[in-house]
Amino acid sequence: MKVYTYSEARQRFAEVLNIAREEEVIIKRRGGETFTIVFKKTPKSPFDIPGIKTKATTKDILEAIKDSRERIAEHDAAVDS
Repeated sequence: MKVYTYSEARQRFAEVLNIAREEEVIIKRRGGETFTIVFKKTPKSPFDIPGIKTKATTKDILEAIKDSRERIAEHDAAVDS
């Protein structure tokens, strides 16, 4: 844990934030108030994935989904028979 005065923290703010990525940082003001800076990692969605470059159009993608669903339906019908 690192401790800074308000003035030090203000002068070295970028450094303080970088340190806060690794450990808790305390900032003390002259009047006795203390503040804590803690890095908060934002949770990512499992659906937050990078995109890919493709020449497929929306129509191409929808047709592929439709074909896939038709094949699954045909397979399920054959299994049920």
